[in-house]
Amino acid sequence: MIEEKTSPAARTVAALVARARAAQQVAEGYDQQRVDELVAAAGWAIMEPARNRALAELAVADTGIGNVDDKIRKNHRKTLGLLRDLQGARSVGVIHEDADKGITEIARPVGVVCAVTPSTNPGATPANKIINALKGRNAVIVAPSPKGWSTCARLIEYIHAQLDRIGAPRDLVQCLPAPIDKASTNELMRQCDLVVATGSQANVRAAYTCGTPAFGVGAGNVASIVDESADAALAAERIVLSKTFDNATSCSSENSLVAVAGAAAPLLEALQARGAVLLDAARKAELQQFMWPEGKLSAAAIGQSAARIAEKMAAREGAGRSAWQAIAAGRPRMLVVEEDGFGDAHPYSGEKLSPVLALYRVADFAQAADTVRQLYAYQGAGHSVGLHTTRPERALVLGQQLPVARVILNQPHCIATGGSFDNGLPFSLSMGCGTWGGNNFSDNMNYRHYLNITRVSRPIPERVPTEREIFGSFFDKYGAA
Repeated sequence: MIEEKTSPAARTVAALVARARAAQQVAEGYDQQRVDELVAAAGWAIMEPARNRALAELAVADTGIGNVDDKIRKNHRKTLGLLRDLQGARSVGVIHEDADKGITEIARPVGVVCAVTPSTNPGATPANKIINALKGRNAVIVAPSPKGWSTCARLIEYIHAQLDRIGAPRDLVQCLPAPIDKASTNELMRQCDLVVATGSQANVRAAYTCGTPAFGVGAGNVASIVDESADAALAAERIVLSKTFDNATSCSSENSLVAVAGAAAPLLEALQARGAVLLDAARKAELQQFMWPEGKLSAAAIGQSAARIAEKMAAREGAGRSAWQAIAAGRPRMLVVEEDGFGDAHPYSGEKLSPVLALYRVADFAQAADTVRQLYAYQGAGHSVGLHTTRPERALVLGQQLPVARVILNQPHCIATGGSFDNGLPFSLSMGCGTWGGNNFSDNMNYRHYLNITRVSRPIPERVPTEREIFGSFFDKYGAA
């Protein structure tokens, strides 16, 4: 097989995949207890405090994105939550029996997984995918972003040390060698058995067109509604916690707030009390030029703190320099701009990947829902929407009307969407966005996505319905013609 490959990238990947397949054959013979030892080994590799800190520091140093303390919390919390979800979950042999239907479900591995991961979470996302893959007795090869390669490589060194401790094959977990490029990533997608892609939409599109079965995620551009019944202080507390976490690198961080009339003023006051700065029209225009200099979001803003962005603005030449110096001196936690439009001509209506937040004022809840719909028609369809309210029934309205896979009610959005210890969503860093977001799934990606399921069907007592049972109400209303 290796000799048949012609390009250097193809030969390199073929060698990795061959080693992965040999290791996966070993893992396929493991029982559930042994599989759960694999999971624990990979989890402890990232959760051990000294290793966690080293990975977080390396991630920020190499990518320039986010902050160390929040990455430590993310590595710990997301991994601990995933391990909680997997504890006791059956992924070997018979995993479900339905006596009434005569169906027995048997878990089978998918084989070798290609895990495409982003620079925004170069430790937590690979760890999540590796652990889920191992839970299914698969081998996994990570294709990190170029900036995230060193963090991913260090993580896999830690995992290999833990696999050595339990006597499991190191080749169950591998990483593409540096330098990472499109050729090797695309080749890995083609040669593996399943692709799980998180990150840029370019990577997701490549995954869906590579010829290998693939799960990819949609674009983020989360909006949260604050209605007239909401507790402004509580909503602001949740929003600031979410929007400032790891400098808003999460696809689940709010990008727009939609405030119903009567809620906007107290909400804005509460946000300002917690470190938000509302920019005037001139500062809004200057920041827009900095963030989207050629119509595309600049890396100079991605994953930077609000204070750092203000410092960069203060260092630029221009009439607004002194104003930005004053803003920077106040060490803002968030920058807020008022917006009323959507689309390319209004870039604040899109994803910003930084603690910059657009505020829309609307007349009522119906207009709030329509505003979110227009935002998602531009970007972010299928992901999720937040709602801060004391009228929880409105969450059902949004769930029935908006193109979203999740409605996050009265929670810090980026903390809650990917699973939390106080909600029932699976812990994940990869959120499916359904057909709205160009995806083939709408769940939080979890271990079941890394399994093949074989079903044994046994005969059961026959039940053949009468025509009346099937068509009775139809005939009664329309006749039997």
